[in-house]
Amino acid sequence: MRIGIPKEIKDHEYRVGMIPAGVHALVEAGHEVVVQEGAGLGSGIPNEDYTAAGARILPDAASVWGWADMIIKVKEPVAPEYGLMRSGQLLFTYLHLAPLPELTGVLLERQVTGVAYETIEDRQGRLPLLTPMSEVAGRMAVVVGASFLQRIHGGRGTLLAGVPGVPPGDVVILGGGIVGINSIKMAVGLGATVTVLETNHDRMRHIDDLFAGQVITLASNPYNLRAALRRADLLIGAVLIPGAAAPKLVTRDMLKLMKEGAVAVDVAVDQGGCFETTRPTTHSDPTYVVDGVVHYCVANMPGAVPRTSTFALNNVTLPYALALANKGVEKAVADDAGLLLGVNTFKGHITYEAVATSQGRPFKAFKDLL
Repeated sequence: MRIGIPKEIKDHEYRVGMIPAGVHALVEAGHEVVVQEGAGLGSGIPNEDYTAAGARILPDAASVWGWADMIIKVKEPVAPEYGLMRSGQLLFTYLHLAPLPELTGVLLERQVTGVAYETIEDRQGRLPLLTPMSEVAGRMAVVVGASFLQRIHGGRGTLLAGVPGVPPGDVVILGGGIVGINSIKMAVGLGATVTVLETNHDRMRHIDDLFAGQVITLASNPYNLRAALRRADLLIGAVLIPGAAAPKLVTRDMLKLMKEGAVAVDVAVDQGGCFETTRPTTHSDPTYVVDGVVHYCVANMPGAVPRTSTFALNNVTLPYALALANKGVEKAVADDAGLLLGVNTFKGHITYEAVATSQGRPFKAFKDLL
């Protein structure tokens, strides 16, 4: 198969879809790989490392997209890339289609097979390709939240750790999944007071055991949420419904309960966000203020730490990339039901039900299109 690795073009997105070790594995398996010139530089990977691994370097994105049967990326295509996609092309990347009807329409019109990292499941029902970036984003959420709590950045001037004689800041985390757990680790490590709201009682027990009672766990309901918001210096949205739009847990009226200068970090922004006031921001312009609350809603948070993120992501994507390249999409998903769940678009149809439901579009099962 002919495999292309284009350079990412989202704002301050420095990750790259494949590292040299992955290129080497694909070439050893008999595939041809091209990499856009400079695609790896943001992650500290020079062109020479790719050529040493067996790839060819092409000068621009159009050359890569025009040549490849399969494109491996990190982030979903943006408008300048729409016209580069070809009918029958296989796109393997994060897609997060639920809140992106325009991109979905392009994939359907151009009959691109879109295989989304974020909806692939393993045999235990976990999301192995989402996990490493959720770990990064969860840890970053506390770091960036602590930074924007500084008065010079518009925050209320609270040090999350506190000091002797002054209590620590209050961190409220919505969701106790991978993002939530990693946010807890960072917040507890800083010495903050940490409250987690979660709907799954077994998950709450797990968090209580894991952190030896250092974390307050609350059943997630509007009453408890309102009480937690009144206390919060830093609010982190960490909810996920795989493939679907995130529920709007924090309404505009609830937001008004928060302190002036509190910070809200919505890690769920890729799926539309879990605050009613969420709108996507960029690393170039990361925050805005609503009702006195500083919002940080950057849709590609891990792109700010690309050296860590790129290698962590490639560790888990490579086996699936090899399966798709070696077998083709139809045979690969026939052999792996979890990989089948990654197919969001195929032959001009939406094949992941949560995406279809979120957009009010028709759903067609993959097997019915064969």
